[in-house]
Formats: sequence, structure tokens, C-alpha cells
Amino acid sequence: MTDERRRTSARLDPRSPLVLDTRELGRRPGSMRTLTRSVPAPQDLGFDVLGVQEGAPIHLDLRLESVMEGVLVSATAHTTVTGECVRCLDPIQRSIEVELQELYAYPGHERDDDDETELPELVGDLLDLEPVLRDAVVLALPFQPVCRDDCPGLCPDCGARLADDPGHAHESADPRWAALQGLLEPSSTDTSSTQTEEN
Repeated sequence: MTDERRRTSARLDPRSPLVLDTRELGRRPGSMRTLTRSVPAPQDLGFDVLGVQEGAPIHLDLRLESVMEGVLVSATAHTTVTGECVRCLDPIQRSIEVELQELYAYPGHERDDDDETELPELVGDLLDLEPVLRDAVVLALPFQPVCRDDCPGLCPDCGARLADDPGHAHESADPRWAALQGLLEPSSTDTSSTQTEEN
């Protein structure tokens, strides 16, 4: 179990929208319970350029199953992410759907020696869905979001939005050719010499 999950587990608040109470499920293997709920998004759910706005609704379709080791939670989460295109900086808003699943072990459950996975534990009858939801949403987000796949971005010289002016361009000499360009242009000395000879 990660340090974050240990800290979270130590202070579960049953009033938190992402804390689920499993008492009605019971601990008899095979018991199952389904529920739906809409919860406000926690803080910092995503990246700097794209994420779920804090407090935005997240719709959850949940299934809780009692198994020998603990409670298996499967869920589908629907929400809206907002941010900006990394190429043109236009705002982005789109709906996403993510699947998540986690097994919460009963307190004191003895883990199989061959199993190296550390499971989050129930705190009494409570479980915290936030770390699992956060992992699922963050993994589903593109690291560099764009408003569309072929977004041309901004002009590197003046910052103009290239999608509005596909033919936009600036005449700029390549600095690597500057020395050769100087050889092609007549110097002021050459011009003076030519004028003297003509006189």
C-alpha cells in the first residue's frame, strides 16, 4: 500500500462523497450490491493543461462484490475534462468515461506469500474510492492535449493562430545563409569603384 493510501485510510470521513460504506453488502462471499451516485470532483484531478475542474460532477456506476479477501469494487465514471490545446491554446472541453476496479482487503487479511501486490484495506466497513478514481482519470488523459489532431498551432514569429490563416508566413532569411548572402550583394566599395571607372 502506498504512503498516500495509508495516510488516506487513517482518516476516512464517512461523509466524504468518495468514501463508501460496505455494511449493507455484508461479508458473505458472493454478495453483491450496485449503486449509482454523482460526486463532486476532488482537487487537482488531472494535469496543469487538462483535468476535471474541482467540484465538477462525476457520475459513478458502482458494483460492490464480497469475496474471500475483501470487497471488489468495479465502477464506470463519467465526467467532463477541461483545459487548453498545447498547440494553439484554445480551450478544450470533452466528456470522458473511465473504468476502474480495485480489491479492498479486510483488515488483518493475510496476504498470500506469492502475491507481491499490496492491497488497500477497508477501514472498518469503509473504503476510499478517491485514489483509484484519480489513477484511472489521470491515466486516461492525453499528456499533450490538442483541440484537434491536425491543429497547426501558433506562428512562432508573431503568435498568430495558423488555423485562421493557413497561408500565413513571414519572410525570414536563414541565419546559416547570411554569410553567403553578403557575398552575393555588391558592397559599397564595389559600387564606388564602378562609378569611378564610369566617370
